[in-house]
Amino acid sequence: MKAIVIEEFGSPNVFKTAELPLPNVIPNHVLIRVAATSINPVDYKIRQGIIADIAPEFPAVLHGDVAGIIEAVGEGVTQFQVGDAVYACAGGVKGTAGALAEFMLADASLVAPKPPALTMTEAAALPLVSITAWEGLMDRAKIQPGQKVLVYGATGGVGHIGVQLAKAAGATVYGLISSPEKAKIAENLGADFTINYRQKTVEEFVAEHTDGQGFDVVFDTVGDDNLQNAFKAAKLNGIVVSILALSQQDLTLLHAKGLTLHLVFMLIPMLFNRGRAYHGEILSKLAELVEVGKVRPLLDAKTFTIDDIAAAHQHAESGQAVGKVVVRW
Repeated sequence: MKAIVIEEFGSPNVFKTAELPLPNVIPNHVLIRVAATSINPVDYKIRQGIIADIAPEFPAVLHGDVAGIIEAVGEGVTQFQVGDAVYACAGGVKGTAGALAEFMLADASLVAPKPPALTMTEAAALPLVSITAWEGLMDRAKIQPGQKVLVYGATGGVGHIGVQLAKAAGATVYGLISSPEKAKIAENLGADFTINYRQKTVEEFVAEHTDGQGFDVVFDTVGDDNLQNAFKAAKLNGIVVSILALSQQDLTLLHAKGLTLHLVFMLIPMLFNRGRAYHGEILSKLAELVEVGKVRPLLDAKTFTIDDIAAAHQHAESGQAVGKVVVRW
């Protein structure tokens, strides 16, 4: 099969086209004919060598997100059959090849039926970011109707799903954005209010939208030093959820306000083979929300094919993309 691999870490130019053996279909796994995949920050960070400890062995096939058609099923798989349209985040990390190949072998427990309302390209944009947002907001924060939820990066990969999940849970959603154009996008996704963080300080928008009390839940998709802003924005005994906290932080505000901090690392089931079936369950529940119009993917305006993978990565890590960058076969 044709595959796009890396044999060393580096710039997007390290991608090479290669011929690899078709994966053997092992028990409890399915072979997916890949139709599309999408780029997440973890994908280009692995390619760069920033997180080399979770990279597949060279020649490495990257990318976790996949949408495609079941080509074969392994022994023990009863929930899928050949020809089923599916989506998943199921590889591209240590021990598991990814979706930058014509075929991808995936643990069936990580896979779910593709939402019928979506194209393959649209479906490929959802798995990693949706599982991350779901674990953060639905499982950790346990959002309740009527709560005030602040989402940093409301038009980003994880953020735009966070806005929609919070809205679906009955929360009043506040989306942090950086431009009028992104404000319109966030509002179309369901944000009740948008806040331009370049125009207002944390103290100003907390005063304006919460009478100075702070938000019930703050979903931080920016991470690192932005955690301090998240702490400032949360109410007393509030909840902060972050998806990126690879940094040293002063926890004074966390303690002084009695906050609860949750950190989400959605790759744990794949890396440690624990709780994989729950990811498949999340994607099945997400598909139900897609079907009733409560969740939809936000795709960047630029489209790419597998032959443009270097350009796609370059665009994704440029900071200029709005929504998900998708690559189709």
